[in-house]
Amino acid sequence: MATPPVTLVIERNGGASWRSRALGAGIGAVVRRRANRVKAKTGSPVGFGPDDLRRLAALDRLAGYAPLPRGTHVERVRLDGFGAEWVHGTGIGPGRDRGVMLYFHGGAWVTCGLNTHRRLISRLSAAAGVPALSVDYRMVPTVPFEAEVEDCLTSYEWLLDQGVRPQDIVVAGDSAGGYMSFATTLLARERGLPLPAGIVALSPMLDMDLTSKLEHQNARLDPTAPMEVLELLVEFLLPGADLTDPRISPIQADLRGLPPALISASSTEILYCDAERMAHRLAAAGVPCTLKVWDRQLHVFQALGPLLPESRAAIGELGAFVAATLTRTATASSVPAETT
Repeated sequence: MATPPVTLVIERNGGASWRSRALGAGIGAVVRRRANRVKAKTGSPVGFGPDDLRRLAALDRLAGYAPLPRGTHVERVRLDGFGAEWVHGTGIGPGRDRGVMLYFHGGAWVTCGLNTHRRLISRLSAAAGVPALSVDYRMVPTVPFEAEVEDCLTSYEWLLDQGVRPQDIVVAGDSAGGYMSFATTLLARERGLPLPAGIVALSPMLDMDLTSKLEHQNARLDPTAPMEVLELLVEFLLPGADLTDPRISPIQADLRGLPPALISASSTEILYCDAERMAHRLAAAGVPCTLKVWDRQLHVFQALGPLLPESRAAIGELGAFVAATLTRTATASSVPAETT
């Protein structure tokens, strides 16, 4: 029997602040200038050779020197073949009885890690009122593309083995990590595991087939003009693959039965295309979903934290969604079943 659709909630934040517009213009200009210089030398705006990947890996090492929000506590964890860490934001104690957030960092499946995302995750943890397990999953080219989601599923299984109930877990991530949030949940369902309480995805890339993005108006509006980079990235990550395979592109999967989701994206970024399509597909599959559209922001602008009013507001809303989702599932699980 077909699952009845639900109403899709779309919330639009109109009017970008002058600070976010100025920052977006500045960063966009820097990115385009650098891409043009690299293209003039190599014929391509980006490379994925050994030297390029070493430079990308340096981003996470350098980010380790940045100060954390006051009161942040970090506890390293070793999983099967890779690392993770518990991040307790300001005011969040060691207890995990109120639930946890399982966070997958972005970085185009090839870069970033625990250091680059520790500040964002700390703020999200504080806003949600729960600790977060940040996962340092292995990336291409160290492992094949499909092994990345296997690491993410391993971290979810580890939480379950630690006694954390699935209804006390919200999976979250940004960009490639937003992909992981959906891909991990779908893989958990495929393996017969209980599903988490909710999904949060910030500017996720969910369709590795770029056709719809190439046709979208944001291919011209995105301030960082990433389409050529996305084409090169997909070719590097998935040479010769069927990009419409649901195991590669979560947007193509059967979404029925997934937990409630919150998807957030900028109105002008190219990945808004994926966010919008996935939100409509979730609603059509009977999955409660809220799509939060932020006017003319940078990709994953939430990572800018206190620098922008939009970042602060978005983090607050994301935290509120996580807290409400965990409270709702805790309440539902405490209601005794009816007897007949």
